[in-house]
Amino acid sequence: MNIFLVGPMGAGKSTIGLLLSKELNTPFYDIDKAIEERAGANIPWIFDIEGEAGFRQREEQVIEELTRLSPVIVATGGGAVISAANRESLSARGMVIYLKTTVEQQLERTSKDKNRPLLQAESPRDVLTQLMKTREPLYQQISDLTIHTDRRHPRTVVSEIIKKIKTDFS
Repeated sequence: MNIFLVGPMGAGKSTIGLLLSKELNTPFYDIDKAIEERAGANIPWIFDIEGEAGFRQREEQVIEELTRLSPVIVATGGGAVISAANRESLSARGMVIYLKTTVEQQLERTSKDKNRPLLQAESPRDVLTQLMKTREPLYQQISDLTIHTDRRHPRTVVSEIIKKIKTDFS
């Protein structure tokens, strides 16, 4: 079974995806890392040179490719759900798990991360609040399962995901 993790930046998608892949012995891919590897450049550089539109185009291509693999666990970027094509690929090709977190937790987890172009703003809180307003309905629209990650150890979240998959989806 394919598992696709969606949610805002700082929700724990990469960390939880990696742990989940080890527990389930399933290959793991992080969309942002895959984009960087293919581009030979980091995400801030891609944003600087190609803008958000260029980055989103790359993201769509990588999601299209990686969601066709099976079995696989994929951590998407926070904005992947903006694209209708991405939402369709994710929904049609596996179980979508929304890792839900608050803006406060996002601020805590991303405050020192300079690799997040959208947060290089005067008020990261305002940016995160606005992103949550526009993206949360999309996360909810495509998710098969919602898991809260605030103030929870990643291993606890992984255990909950595995338990729910076994009881609700087998």
